[in-house]
Amino acid sequence: MKKRYAICGVSGRALGMFAKPILTTFTAGCELVGLLDRDEARFELFRTRYPEHTEVPTYGEHDFDRMVEETRPDVIIVAGRDDTHARYIIAALGKDLDVITEKPMVTTGEDARCVMEAEQASKGSVTVTFNYRYAPIHTKIKEMVLEGKLGRITSIDLNWYLDTYHGSSYFKRWNRVRELSGGLSIHKSTHHFDLVNWWIGQQPVEAFAYGALNYYGAEGEANPRKEDGRFCSTCELTQDCAYYSRWNARSQNIRVQDDHLGSLDAEKSKFPYSDYRPDQCIFDSQIDIEDTYTATVRYDGGALLSYSVNFSLPYEGYRLAINGTKGRLETTEYHMPGRTPFPTPVQTIDYFPLFGSKETIHVVHREGGHGGGDPLLLEDLFLGEDRSRPFRMLSGAVDGAYSVATGEAVWRSVKEHRPVPIEEVLGGGLRQPALSLSGKGGEGQ
Repeated sequence: MKKRYAICGVSGRALGMFAKPILTTFTAGCELVGLLDRDEARFELFRTRYPEHTEVPTYGEHDFDRMVEETRPDVIIVAGRDDTHARYIIAALGKDLDVITEKPMVTTGEDARCVMEAEQASKGSVTVTFNYRYAPIHTKIKEMVLEGKLGRITSIDLNWYLDTYHGSSYFKRWNRVRELSGGLSIHKSTHHFDLVNWWIGQQPVEAFAYGALNYYGAEGEANPRKEDGRFCSTCELTQDCAYYSRWNARSQNIRVQDDHLGSLDAEKSKFPYSDYRPDQCIFDSQIDIEDTYTATVRYDGGALLSYSVNFSLPYEGYRLAINGTKGRLETTEYHMPGRTPFPTPVQTIDYFPLFGSKETIHVVHREGGHGGGDPLLLEDLFLGEDRSRPFRMLSGAVDGAYSVATGEAVWRSVKEHRPVPIEEVLGGGLRQPALSLSGKGGEGQ
C-alpha cells in the first residue's frame, strides 16, 4: 500500500525536493494526496509543472483539518515560509500524523519546545531534513569521530562563507525579516549547528556571540542611493549596484519602455506568485537581521565551538577543524566552483594524529544538491532509513530544537551582550533523551 503525503507550503523547495520525487522516483510506494497554501498561484505553478497530476486536491492555509479529513494522509510535509512551520507541525502531531519538515524546524525556541511537547504526546514523529548530514565528506567525519580517531572532542573551529550571489539572496526575500525567518543565525546557521551537534554527539549548553549588519540594509556601503521599495527587475540603478552587476549581464536589464502590458506579462512569468517578490532591494531599510556573526558555543561534553559566518564574500564554502585528545582533522570546501573566480581543489580531509604522521583522506563524491546529500536523504525519507549504517542520519525534533535554540541564543547574545543558556531559550525544565556519541542512544541520531 502506498504511503500518502500532503504538503503544507507549496514553495519552490516543496515542488523540487518533495513533490517531484514523490511523483516520479518514488511513485511506486508514495502518493501525493493534497496541497495546502495561502496563494492560489502556487497551485497553478504546480499544475503547470506537473500537468499529469492536476487532480491533486488543493486547500487554503486555514483548511488543514478539512484537508486531513478528506485526503487521509499518513505524512504531512511542511515546506512553507519558516514562521508557518510550527503551526502545521503541531497540528499534524495533534492528529497522530508523522511530519517531515524543511529546516529550520521552527523559528523560535518557544516553538521548538512546543513541538517537542506535541511529539511526546503524539503517536506521530517529526523528521527534520538536515541534508548536509548526508554529504559524503560530512558522513566520513562522523565515522572518524565514532571510530575514536580524534579521542574526546575538545574544540571545533567552523568558519562558513557565503558569496555575494548566495548571501545577498537572503536579503532579497522574506528571510530578511526576523519575524518571518528568525534571522540567519536560525534560518541558515541551523544547518551548521546541527552538523556540529551530530558530529560530536554533544548537546549545546550556552552561546555567546557578536553580530552586525555590515553589507546590506540602508547603511550598506555599496548602496547606490538610500531609497526604499526598489526591485532589481525594475530598478534604474542596477549599473551602479556592484551586487547586481557582478551576477547579471547588462542585456538582462533591457526593458520595454512602451509596451506596458507586455512588461506586466513578463513580470508575471518571472515572478509567478501573487504577492511575493524574490528581487527586493538588498539595501532596503526593512532589513532587521544580521549578515555577520562570530560565536562561541559550549557543549555538555566539554567541547567548545568557535563559529563564524559571513554572507557577503568573494567565494563560497567553509573551513573546519575538529580537535580531540588523540588528534585533529581539517577540511576546506569551496562550494559552487563555477561562481568562484579561481581554481578550486577537490575536497579532502586531513587527519593529524596527536603523535604521528598526517593522513589525507579522499572521499567518493556524489552528484546532487547539498554536496550529494539530497538524493541520499530522499531515499531515507521515502524508502525508509538505511539501517546498515552504524549511526542514524535522519534528524528528529530534538535535533531540530537544539539547532534552532542555538541560533536564537546567538542573536539574543548579540542583542543582549551576554552569554545565553540554551535551556533558557527552550524554556527549561523539559527533559529530553541525550545525544549519544555512538549515534545509537539518543533520538534523532
